[in-house]
Amino acid sequence: MSRNALVTGSARGIGRAIALRLARDGLNVAVNDIEANSSDLSKVRQEIEELGRKSVAIIADVSIDKEVEAMMQKASKELGSLDVVVANAGINQVKPLLDVTTEDWDRIFATNLRGVFFCYKEAAKVMIAQGTGGKLIAACSVVGYRPSPLLGPYSTSKWGVRGLTQAAAIEWAKYNITVNAYCPGIVRTAMWDMLDEELAKIEGKQKGEVIEDQSKKRIALGRTSEPEDVANFVSYLASKDSDYMTGQSIMIDGGIQFS
Repeated sequence: MSRNALVTGSARGIGRAIALRLARDGLNVAVNDIEANSSDLSKVRQEIEELGRKSVAIIADVSIDKEVEAMMQKASKELGSLDVVVANAGINQVKPLLDVTTEDWDRIFATNLRGVFFCYKEAAKVMIAQGTGGKLIAACSVVGYRPSPLLGPYSTSKWGVRGLTQAAAIEWAKYNITVNAYCPGIVRTAMWDMLDEELAKIEGKQKGEVIEDQSKKRIALGRTSEPEDVANFVSYLASKDSDYMTGQSIMIDGGIQFS
């Protein structure tokens, strides 16, 4: 019997790479993003179907509980079950803490932490009802271990993901649900392009110089990662090979941070 997954924030970047990797692993994959990214999301659904797997594209905002609940129910119904959920959706901004507004803080936490909580909670409900266990996986970050300047709210939200992942792992182990997170470093995505541009302005550098400098100084393997590097690890977390791992937030960063 085929296993079925859902990946949030999968219209592009890391989420897209994860969705396609899971499809290549033999899973049917529901993909999700917000309305603004619906065109790219449809393309990802088509790519998954071209790989011979079943897919469904679901527009939903992970920060809204009712939309997440409906998304989990739809994915389960359309695919037949829900065995793996990857709470990948996330947002970021570059701003000194002294300039961060209440609105900035709430917006980032709504997606990065509340969104993971809703995905964990609603997916767990489905998995518990199924009675066959499952895999819950979330996007954390290296800044969930050591915050970066100018990324204060984002860093703090990722520390929250670590704590939530541990709490959920403890509570749901009895249902044979494992809960783990992946912690990327510098990944060549649209988000990092934005961060690189904004950091360059602040540091008086040209676009591209910040990420290049970071690669040489901070990454032991000497290169930034591609979305596929992260997807390869998430493939393991979604597989039977990780059945004895739970409550962990693992860095997949090329050697930036060591815990």
